[in-house]
Amino acid sequence: MADKEFPGWHGTTIIGVRKGGEVVVAGDGQVSLGQTVIKGTARKVRRLSPGGYDVVCGFAGSTADAFTLLERLEGKLEKTPGQLQRACVDLAKDWRTDKYLQKLEAMLIVTDGKDLYVITGAGDVLEPEHDIAAIGSGGNFALAAARGMYDSDKSAEDIARGAMAIASDICVYTNGKLTVEQISA
Repeated sequence: MADKEFPGWHGTTIIGVRKGGEVVVAGDGQVSLGQTVIKGTARKVRRLSPGGYDVVCGFAGSTADAFTLLERLEGKLEKTPGQLQRACVDLAKDWRTDKYLQKLEAMLIVTDGKDLYVITGAGDVLEPEHDIAAIGSGGNFALAAARGMYDSDKSAEDIARGAMAIASDICVYTNGKLTVEQISA
């Protein structure tokens, strides 16, 4: 099938919210091909423990590509235990300069409970403003919703769940079947 005929994979909204000494990463489970939902229960948020340090990661984009990136990140973290920022920067450098990795189509949100980053294939390692990061098809909807709830007395998990509920009501490529992981500093 030629690229112009391929309807394209869509799906996933991932959000990370840091508040009150904890970080929550939540992601929906929808994978769509064109206008068809292929799977509604994909697990796109994972906990890794390289070198004995817990890290929570969420990904949007191609699953195989994201797993490749998560394996690389895990390797970087094993070489530099407890140094999330350094591992993220090293991964972003490799992603941007390695001819094989350049073709990978995914984005990551990663946290160790203290730091929160978005990693992109353009070589970006972004620490979000306002302690909220969101990626994927419904990322902008979830980000806006979370920003609107942030100054309330809601916990990070309540904000993430509420934002994902709003995103799933608006974005046809996002559903309400969530995977939620919480990590403290």
